[in-house]
This record gives sequence, C-alpha cells and structure tokens, in this order.
Amino acid sequence: MKGAIVLLSGMLLATPVAAQSAAQAPGAPPVAISSTTAGFIQQVAISDLFETASARLALARGTDAQKQFANQMLQDHGKTSADVRRLIAQRGLKVDVPSQLDAPHQALLDKLNATEGAAFAATYAEQQVQAHQQAVTLFRGYAGNGDFPELKQWAAQTLPVLEHHLQMAQQLGSGNAATVGTSPAAK
Repeated sequence: MKGAIVLLSGMLLATPVAAQSAAQAPGAPPVAISSTTAGFIQQVAISDLFETASARLALARGTDAQKQFANQMLQDHGKTSADVRRLIAQRGLKVDVPSQLDAPHQALLDKLNATEGAAFAATYAEQQVQAHQQAVTLFRGYAGNGDFPELKQWAAQTLPVLEHHLQMAQQLGSGNAATVGTSPAAK
C-alpha cells in the first residue's frame, strides 16, 4: 500500500458488535475479521511505516518544502497509526499488524537512503506521489467496499486528507513548491 494514510477522527459508528460495549470487554475473545479487512489494516500499517521513515530522511536531506511536507506526514501518519491501533484494541480485532516494512517498501526506502542532494529531492518527490496515489486507491476501495463498518467510515473520512497529501506531493516535484500547504484538519 502504500503511502497512505491518515487521521481517524475518533468518531466511530456503532456496529452490532460495538453496540454491545464501547470497548472490548476484558477477557473477551478476539473478533475475527475478513481477509479484506486484515489486508487493509496491514497495508495501512506498512504505508504509515514507510511514510514516517521516508519523512525522517526528508527532514535531514530534503528541500525546505520537502521538510515542511515531511513534518506534516509525520504528524498525520503518526495519528493514523495510533487510530488504527486504538480501533484494533477497542474492538478486539484479530489481526497481525506489521512493525517492519515489507520488501518492496524497504527497497524504496533503501533507494531513497542511497541518494543525496538533487537526486534525493527528485526520488523523494517521485516516491511520495506514487505512495499517495496507491493510498488514495486503497482507501477509496475500502471506503466503497469495506466490510467492517467502523473501518469503512474511517477510510472515507481519511480519504480527503490523503487526496490532499497527493496534491502536496505532486507540488514537491513540480519545481514550484516554495511552500506546501498543510493537511486539512482531522474531522
């Protein structure tokens, strides 16, 4: 997945399971979820890991506009990760959340890490556009066809933020990115 992601508003819809209690009862068995939902959560986690790792590199090596963008990515993707972990814990979802990048994202990060100067700036901008295109596609798909109502709503609420991230990333590579706009506030 890829680049994605951000901002659970904390406004979670009640589902039949969630209506029984606001949080998972202590000692209750984990709630099984579909492979689609598990895959979405795993892709969100990997995307957040990639975004935060590449943002840290951009803070050290990027242009001023890229550093501004990177700060926004650290903030937004940090919140996204926290929101997903909170949903998993509150609902007692049975899902393995990756704590390390998968091989394709590690290769992207390694490529970025091997560059400096203008090559870094160009590679970072290109990777961010690609990552956010993939994230928009991922979130749009789950928002439209997801099978876990709370996560589906969160994907729909997060989608405009990711679309804004994509616009910001496209500006990074356009050469006229003196400043990059901040992300819209979490809803």
